[in-house]
Amino acid sequence: MLDRKVVKDFLEEELEGIEIPKDIPMKALVETFCKYTEDDYYEWLKDNFKSFFGNGPVDWDGIKEKIAKYSTD
Repeated sequence: MLDRKVVKDFLEEELEGIEIPKDIPMKALVETFCKYTEDDYYEWLKDNFKSFFGNGPVDWDGIKEKIAKYSTD
């Protein structure tokens, strides 16, 4: 779940100089943008899960290679 305060700050910065219609409350804009983003994020996670773990049996040696590639330890 997205941090609504962070999203509000982000939207205020990105929309600087753009007039938001008076009949669109910032709270509603933030909440709707968060839900829109979270829906997309969930689909993105599912797609990445499939590509990371594969569609068949999990290739744990391949996972270990990915861990080594991205590890900062």
